[in-house]
Amino acid sequence: MEIAFFEAGKALTELRERRLYRSTHKTFEEYCRDRFGHSRRQSYLLMDAAVVFDNLVEICDQFDHILPTAEGQVRPMTKLEPQEQQEVWLRAVEVAGGKVPTGRIVKDVVQRIMEGTQVPNTYQIGEVCQILAKDNPELRGRGGCWAIVIAVNDFSCSVRMWDGEHTVGLQHFKSYEYLLVECEQMQLISDRISRVYSDSLEETVKSLLQSLGKLNRPYLTAVEEKLLNVLESEYGREITP
Repeated sequence: MEIAFFEAGKALTELRERRLYRSTHKTFEEYCRDRFGHSRRQSYLLMDAAVVFDNLVEICDQFDHILPTAEGQVRPMTKLEPQEQQEVWLRAVEVAGGKVPTGRIVKDVVQRIMEGTQVPNTYQIGEVCQILAKDNPELRGRGGCWAIVIAVNDFSCSVRMWDGEHTVGLQHFKSYEYLLVECEQMQLISDRISRVYSDSLEETVKSLLQSLGKLNRPYLTAVEEKLLNVLESEYGREITP
């Protein structure tokens, strides 16, 4: 049995645990970057995937020896307990009609399991929250940004950010616990940024608006207010408070 991502993950684990990289590099991360072109995250994803694969091999007879063929198919399961990983894969194979399931199918099955154990959604429309992007590639670049809840779902919320609207699982944000008046202030700031922001803007302008989207306070400083006024005036979309 030779599965590329599995073999790579096992090899990386042995390199790290036995410190075989130290003959040429000071750290494991430096070795992986120079030798394989891997980022730290890529290396650990492969190692985590190899652990999951090993766990699935133990019960592969239950799903006719259908095993993952790519790292992306096991990535959604790496944070689950071994028994949960096996249950997810068995269900994912069933959903895929007895074939190797895609990463999307596995992710959907994992989400349903998480939904069965999560507490009720207590967020409210208008509440201001901070995005937690860890372990969610779809939120890359938005970690630490504030977002305003615009719809409350069973296990997620639809939120408005500086670059548009998104649906985010409850595990990927937390409330700032602002007062009602502070939430209203953030809503106004959000509206102003949204009316100026577009993908066609110059990079320096987009960077400025993105920085305003990461404020951890419910107001603009005098300088920030002036800068936003200039952008509103320049792009002809100024909002009258």
